[in-house]
Amino acid sequence: MAIKEVEKIWMNGKFVDWANAKIHVLSHVIHYGSSFFEGIRCYATKQGPAVFRLDEHIKRLINSAKIFRAEIPYSHEEIHEAILDTIKVNNLEACYIRPIAFRGFDDIGVNPLKNPVDFTIAAYEWSSYLGKGAIENGIDVCVSSWRRSAPNSTPTMSKIGGAYMNSQLIKMEAIVNGYSEGIALDSQGFISEGSGENIFLIHDGIVFTPQISNAILPGITRNSIIHLARELGYEVKETNIMREMLYIADEVFFSGTAAEITPIRSVDKSIIGKGSKGKVTSQLQDAFFDIVKNGNDKHGWLTFVDNNRKIYTLSSAKVKAGKK
Repeated sequence: MAIKEVEKIWMNGKFVDWANAKIHVLSHVIHYGSSFFEGIRCYATKQGPAVFRLDEHIKRLINSAKIFRAEIPYSHEEIHEAILDTIKVNNLEACYIRPIAFRGFDDIGVNPLKNPVDFTIAAYEWSSYLGKGAIENGIDVCVSSWRRSAPNSTPTMSKIGGAYMNSQLIKMEAIVNGYSEGIALDSQGFISEGSGENIFLIHDGIVFTPQISNAILPGITRNSIIHLARELGYEVKETNIMREMLYIADEVFFSGTAAEITPIRSVDKSIIGKGSKGKVTSQLQDAFFDIVKNGNDKHGWLTFVDNNRKIYTLSSAKVKAGKK
């Protein structure tokens, strides 16, 4: 999917033109994958543009960097304001937002501690992640031959660029074999997640989803769906899930910022349920989209973009203190 170019990208405290958003070829991140990022959505709700669970995403971003002994050189509040500014300066109503912190240029060795942590925010229009009609009609997926990382190897609670090499293998294997996406198992053979999505199964009226120890990213959309499912009266179990549960489930769906709630109609060419979007998936979609499209938010999950707000700028004192 092609990204539509916007005017400005926020880099290290200031806006630069799209074409000038560049880094040095010897930046640590290029050689060792040392980046920490988020995927966030701004929706054009009926009550105005609003970002979904912005502060939760920022908190996870800061924690992702912390796990790798990196400190993002901006506070939670500064990142919050800079994201809203990036949306406003590009006159966007609905967009995908990509804040990313990364180890920049200094030392080229594996040890990253001498390298500065740079920070960038991009916001741009983005079409459906898993293809046109996926949300309504579902997708065909496979169980990947590639597994997620074992415990105490690559931290899966941290959303890091380097870990997505594993995701690329899962995604490419699925695509070349005619599927839209792959499902990874963890190191013990339990269901983990998709290449870039969490997963849910419905069986006998119970909603199942893998637990954090199954090498999954603690998804913010996943957390939202757990809340919504319980509000709808469903029992939700976060637990180890055997691979064969996929084939006998009544419904299966992916969740994520990009995927939102995407039904899965078949796994390894085995039809799930009736091969179409199921009742529970439909109810959860309705509840989710009522929030992000209609703006009916009783949970406080939306941060509305005030088009009358002034652009936030970092103080000159802070810039002189070392924040570029």
